[in-house]
Amino acid sequence: MILVIEGLAMCFILLLVCVIGIAKDGPVGLVCFYEKAVQDRVVELCLTTKEQIKKRTIIAAIAVTLPMTILIPYMVYVINGTTGFRQSLIQMVIIAMIANIFDRIFIDWYWVGKTNAWNIPRTEDLKPYIPSKTVIKKWFGTLVVHPLVFALIAWVMTFFGY
Repeated sequence: MILVIEGLAMCFILLLVCVIGIAKDGPVGLVCFYEKAVQDRVVELCLTTKEQIKKRTIIAAIAVTLPMTILIPYMVYVINGTTGFRQSLIQMVIIAMIANIFDRIFIDWYWVGKTNAWNIPRTEDLKPYIPSKTVIKKWFGTLVVHPLVFALIAWVMTFFGY
């Protein structure tokens, strides 16, 4: 049960990053998550600049990556008191999977793909904003890359006696 609560906490953090990211400038605030063609169009329309997109890319990457790579291990090792490679890896992957599946289904498929909340005027011809190729890459990251990252974290932590 605690893993589900921790996974939901990660979902909330991810949602919060998105809400804060689009709060001021709408979806243009997180255009760094869109395909290059959309980013280029937004720059052409003078809605933002390439420099602003680069800056927001760095901020968004930090806001998403740090909780996944620091908070999830903190939950597993400190809050849950888990030790051992196998148990730690399983717990980290479960927490991350809850957040990643929330991201793939609620944020990507529903919120971005099915509502108008992420529409940027005069870019509608570039939809879907998350094309099939990108969806496949994101699912690959969810199912393969993230578990490998947590395996590495669990492996390193075993050297510190956890």
